[in-house]
Amino acid sequence: MKHKLQSLVIFSGFTAAIIHTINRIENSLYTSNKYLLYSENNYYEWRFGKIRYIKKGTGTPILLIHDLSLGSSIYEFHYIIDKLSESHEVYAIDLLGYGLSDKPNITYTNFLYVQLIIDFIKNVIEKRADIIATGDSVQMAVMACHNDPEVIKHMIFINPQNIYESNKIPSKQTKLFKILLDTPILGTFIYNLLSKKELIEKTFENKYFYNSNKIDEKDILSYMKAAHFPDYSSKYAFSSYIGKYMNANIVHPLKEINHSIAIIAGEEEKNIHNTIDNYNYYNSSIETAFIKYAKHLPHMEMGDKTIEYIKLFIDE
Repeated sequence: MKHKLQSLVIFSGFTAAIIHTINRIENSLYTSNKYLLYSENNYYEWRFGKIRYIKKGTGTPILLIHDLSLGSSIYEFHYIIDKLSESHEVYAIDLLGYGLSDKPNITYTNFLYVQLIIDFIKNVIEKRADIIATGDSVQMAVMACHNDPEVIKHMIFINPQNIYESNKIPSKQTKLFKILLDTPILGTFIYNLLSKKELIEKTFENKYFYNSNKIDEKDILSYMKAAHFPDYSSKYAFSSYIGKYMNANIVHPLKEINHSIAIIAGEEEKNIHNTIDNYNYYNSSIETAFIKYAKHLPHMEMGDKTIEYIKLFIDE
């Protein structure tokens, strides 16, 4: 029995060492941040960590807030930033836990990001701003607007998350998976498996883009780098995302908001018509524009058309 126990301990230690080595090799392949850098990089010293942002142009301010999926960052808006900055003061941020912002080992919640958005507008932009938010980050924009309506003017939502999906709270299963992902060795190993280049490519092909021929290799590499820079610490925001900690019930806030709201939707986005019907049910004043031949990221796939609708809604 003693011999078996010793063998088990040795085998467990050996397995852990192998997994740790694999983790280090994986991360060493993804630590270059050259795909995420802009000449306009700035950092906001927020109370929970440094927030990377860029600022371009002059005019009324617009804050761009990227999606919350694995590998998301400022890069998502790379095509439209320059064009928007021709007539606006454009800010784009890497949310805490994403891109080149700090990635502390904490639980990332909706309220955390709501405070970040409000603080960033007040302390960096220093005037009322329009917001453009993508996917899962839309619920944070709604909550920020509801909590402090004076800091936000217009809001544009690009393919927002379904309201009923955003209402889901952490369950026993999602909590356990978050705990597992947060573990130093096994959790990092699982995260590396989930953030491999091949899986990111499939996500672009199946979810993000309608026409896979428009996907650039730089798109894949930028998401991959954001998911691994500077090391495995990107997994902490991802584990909170998978764990449903970033969700919030936006039904009541959406009903009470009196701000101008518009939705820009990829016509090929899954269940988007149902999602828009849900939003209109709780706020009938929301305007909508559909972009043909586009899925989840029309601002990357159909940038010119997206710009056209953004200017229509914001400059009206």
